[in-house]
Amino acid sequence: MTEGISEPISYLQHWDRTEPFDPPAVLGELVRTRPLTRMVYPDGHIGWLATSHDLAREVLSNQAFSHRFHTTHAPVTKKGEIFPSVPIVPGGFIHMDPPEHTRYRNLLSSEFSARATSAYAPRVAELATAQLAQVREHGSPVDLLPTYVRPLSLRVLCEVLGVPFAGSPVLSALSDSATDDGVSLEAEREAGTRAYHHLLDLVGKARVEPGANVIGRLAAEPGLTDREITNMLLIVFAAGLASCEGALASSLLALLHHGDQLDTLRSAARVGGASGIEGMVEELLRYTSVNQFQIFRTALSDVKLGGELIREGETVTVALPAANRDPAKFGCPDRFDLGQDASAHLAFGYGVHACVGQRLARLVLAEALTSLVLGLPGLALDVPLEQVPVRLKTPVLGVLRLPVRF
Repeated sequence: MTEGISEPISYLQHWDRTEPFDPPAVLGELVRTRPLTRMVYPDGHIGWLATSHDLAREVLSNQAFSHRFHTTHAPVTKKGEIFPSVPIVPGGFIHMDPPEHTRYRNLLSSEFSARATSAYAPRVAELATAQLAQVREHGSPVDLLPTYVRPLSLRVLCEVLGVPFAGSPVLSALSDSATDDGVSLEAEREAGTRAYHHLLDLVGKARVEPGANVIGRLAAEPGLTDREITNMLLIVFAAGLASCEGALASSLLALLHHGDQLDTLRSAARVGGASGIEGMVEELLRYTSVNQFQIFRTALSDVKLGGELIREGETVTVALPAANRDPAKFGCPDRFDLGQDASAHLAFGYGVHACVGQRLARLVLAEALTSLVLGLPGLALDVPLEQVPVRLKTPVLGVLRLPVRF
């Protein structure tokens, strides 16, 4: 047992990854020995940390725990500052509880349903092929982040939402500023303001000429104000881009580092295309678990959890990377094995706040990986793994460069 682990731990002090795929060692120990433990939050609050798969599901599915931002205590600081308590904005569904959350969530769920996502598949495949052509045109070696991962993630999200790609830099700057610790809070707020007004203008145009996309359909929805729609879109775009780009880049890095698994995925893609690797995508999501530490809930009343009494007002942080490495749920949790069933992973969260766009994210991963591994059969890292810069202490695990040769 780690020294001092019986005392409340500080998540910040223990968030030290030693390599880009594995959660911090302390989380792996906790999931096996003390899956629910006391934790000190940056603002001094004494709450809890849940690391097991079962406890994660219980917290995230129990409406006795609130996701309202002004009732919670963030487990980490934001660029060195305590998260401020801010009011919930109209349309800011991600930090609402039912029934307010349900109204907005239902509007978006239909946009990212299984049927709607399937309809996007041919276009996503087309975009991946077009982006691959640009990689080939660049030639080997190449950094896949700016030539493939980022532009493909952006193009898919822009087309689905109804955002002209020409204006995407304004929105991608918001995602970048939120995930880069080197950007000040003031600069992040400025990026958010620019992105807000850009989307607000698009919503106004969609009121006049609604298109066959998310913005158009939301603009035609009775009772929704421009402000509500804009804030909904801000959340979907910022979270969607960071998660999609992070998952694709991390998945590629994992595959390139594990050549045998890359060969396995390529063989499956040759036989079944993107649909042939759908199960393998689940293992990539489980193994990389790019959503690191922004999942937390606060008890609305006293509630029992894991044999402990969580008092009203106490916050519980759920460590998804630890839950996805729980040996009680996954046979060899620390082994990257595309042959194992990883469908129970929690990479997209769980319960009513599970990622609304997770089907689209899976589709992008499957199509992007298929196009790349079949189109570039000699694909390999151009530098040793330790020379690939990875942002390890941000909410979404981020690969900063992905130098490859082919």
